[in-house]
Amino acid sequence: MNALLIYAEFPITYFGFQYAVRMAGQKATLPPLGMLTLAAMLPVDWTLRLIDRNTEQLLDDDIAWADVVLIGGMLIQADSMNDAMRRARSLGKRTVVGGPAPTTAPELFAAADVIFQGEAEGRIPELIAAISGEGQVVLPAAEERPDITTSPVPRYDLVDLSIYSSASLQFSRGCPYQCEFCDVIEIFGRRPRVKTAPQIITELRALREGGYRGKIFFVDDNFIGNRPAVRAVLPAISAYQRETGHPFSFYTEATVNLARDEKLIAAMTDAGFDAVFLGIETVSTAALAETKKTQNLRIDLAESMDALTAAGFEIMGGFIVGFDADGPDIFEAQRAFIMNAPIPFAMVGMLNALPGTALWRRLQREGRLRDQSSGDQFGRPNFEPAMDERALIAGYADLMRDIYTADSYYERCRNHIRRSRPAERRGEPREGRLRDFGRSVLRIGVMSPNRRHYWSLLAYAIRHAPHKFEWAIVHAFQGEHLIRYTAEDVLPRLAEALDALPPTVSEPPASTAAPFRGAPGLRGASGLRGASGKHLPRMRRVIRPASVLRRRLAALR
Repeated sequence: MNALLIYAEFPITYFGFQYAVRMAGQKATLPPLGMLTLAAMLPVDWTLRLIDRNTEQLLDDDIAWADVVLIGGMLIQADSMNDAMRRARSLGKRTVVGGPAPTTAPELFAAADVIFQGEAEGRIPELIAAISGEGQVVLPAAEERPDITTSPVPRYDLVDLSIYSSASLQFSRGCPYQCEFCDVIEIFGRRPRVKTAPQIITELRALREGGYRGKIFFVDDNFIGNRPAVRAVLPAISAYQRETGHPFSFYTEATVNLARDEKLIAAMTDAGFDAVFLGIETVSTAALAETKKTQNLRIDLAESMDALTAAGFEIMGGFIVGFDADGPDIFEAQRAFIMNAPIPFAMVGMLNALPGTALWRRLQREGRLRDQSSGDQFGRPNFEPAMDERALIAGYADLMRDIYTADSYYERCRNHIRRSRPAERRGEPREGRLRDFGRSVLRIGVMSPNRRHYWSLLAYAIRHAPHKFEWAIVHAFQGEHLIRYTAEDVLPRLAEALDALPPTVSEPPASTAAPFRGAPGLRGASGLRGASGKHLPRMRRVIRPASVLRRRLAALR
């Protein structure tokens, strides 16, 4: 059996860093770990090929070679998934779709021959039977989630890891919390399941023996969801790193309350973790309570950012606007928090209801759902928001423009450098670092409109934290993506969303949120202190007339 595995293409996104990775001479941020894991489960006598549409074109000859075509992806990749499916069917091939998107929204893939929902461990015989059968088959997710200690080592040999900015592996699936907007707990459950320490070491060994060195992303949606298990695996990772000369550094996703666990922080940094994506979401305590993000209510958010940065982590922050509890004051509050935090990469989204989530079910009961979510956060919300919609979109656009000017982005980079601790140098110098520096000098230091900021950041790193010089180069590349993507993609699309609104203009309602006073121990939004210790100036009115905003955004087209 010839099986072609296709990983769908992402549209350009903040987290995709497409502009940055191309400037740095790579093709994508991460290899398709789910497809590589599935490949390791398929029969050993099958011949496999994998096409990652984020790194190479899908040709008709690739499809013609196959007996079956298996396509995977997330909701935001649905268009690419359906395109591959249509092409395969037109060439007479049996098609299988799987992954998060078909699991939560199977109706988007109605033309597929096989719709595989849920996780694959232990279910390969039924998948093979569906492929060998006739007509359409829907394989619903198993009632009992699988034991992932049975999951094999991913088939890393099917891709060229050198074209990605990071490698990836997985330790756990699931999260114990109950955030209303999150689909992770719907897909993977609230009881985090984990791999064993020997499994993780075997996967690290496979990466190293395959020639890979560098950054590895633990793709867990909450790496610390099962704390006893993660405490047990970290010493094994640390030991492997020491034995092999520290070939890897790691980053992952976690909840903010990591900041309260000093022993776990120490164990993670000892193992080589130096960055973490945190779901901060909002500075509004009312919105956190409303969406059941209760773990963020029990901690001072600003102090947590500083503590984790001082401990050796770079923080990447996730933020959301548009909760029912949000009023027009939320944009100034979020802006003030982000601009005072050591968070260069702040991924701010407008709330959308993902299918299958508690938020989706609540809005459906309330009659407020409009349509299916595409995962796109830069159009109109897919539900009737509590805030005036024009105020919501205009305020969000204003916020995004402000946090991704070159001035503001590079100042947050300096915030990180200023508050980080000196790092112990481990292992061999990273291969390709001189090449990357040369590329950055040419592409950013000479050719970019942000070249003044680039040279200023490098000089700042040399003066104040020489160990952060290479970090500064990497984040100059990332800044090129974040600044350009905001100006060329995000803001024009938000302007189009404003133009698509009905012509009637309603007054924004008064805020339903509790007045923002920060997390415990913080000053109010207009009183937050900058790194210099001086109060930030009171920010201008957030909600500008939509006609003015549209004119400003149109100038960017």
